[in-house]
Amino acid sequence: MPALVPGFRSEIAKLTVRERISDKLASLIASGILQVGDELPSERELASMLSVSRETVRGAIQTLAGRGIVEVAHGLRTRVARADIDSLTIGVTSPRAINSYDLEAVHHARLLVERALVADAARTMDDETLARLDRSLAIQRSAMADPVHFLICDREFHLAIYRSAGNPLLTDFVIDLYTYMLDHRRAAMSRPGAIEKSYEDHLAIMNALRSRDADATVAAFGRHIDRIYATTLSILKERKDRVAG
Repeated sequence: MPALVPGFRSEIAKLTVRERISDKLASLIASGILQVGDELPSERELASMLSVSRETVRGAIQTLAGRGIVEVAHGLRTRVARADIDSLTIGVTSPRAINSYDLEAVHHARLLVERALVADAARTMDDETLARLDRSLAIQRSAMADPVHFLICDREFHLAIYRSAGNPLLTDFVIDLYTYMLDHRRAAMSRPGAIEKSYEDHLAIMNALRSRDADATVAAFGRHIDRIYATTLSILKERKDRVAG
């Protein structure tokens, strides 16, 4: 896989900020957070969510428009035009590859690997990342009525924690696990009270990280992962029942 090829990491480091944001927006589409026909958040909102300038966001969108992934029209919000970019590598593999596994396998993998990674994050996280997570929580509070906006913030919140652990290989693997069936997560976040519960989980995680308490961080993440598993299982059952009915 590309992430395992010698020198691949150094190539990633050479990407411009605009290219990284373009890839990040493409990954939101490939993973199912943003779907065909969806309007993208405004440049201002995306800049705030992704911690970059509006000019960087504008350039990233222009890159995606040039590839036909989004449609840009004067006076209108940018829309997702196509989602057939499933070959895009998110961590070490593609959304299609990670979605080929069953829910139980992914859930147990998350419990095993993700909790170990965030324990390291709690011990090594710097003040700059803590401040970034605090800003993310503030943005999440303003997105309580918008599942898509909240999930974009959710992804940035998780990825910042994973990356602060300092192990790029485990980080990429856990990012893939996080990406599992995000279209189902989007449906789950549309349920009444779901965003509020996820936000409460994030507050508990943040409090543990701020205290540099690895055990409390692991426990908070465990509860969060279990909640994601339960809601995904519920969505899968509902869709199965609709098909059977």
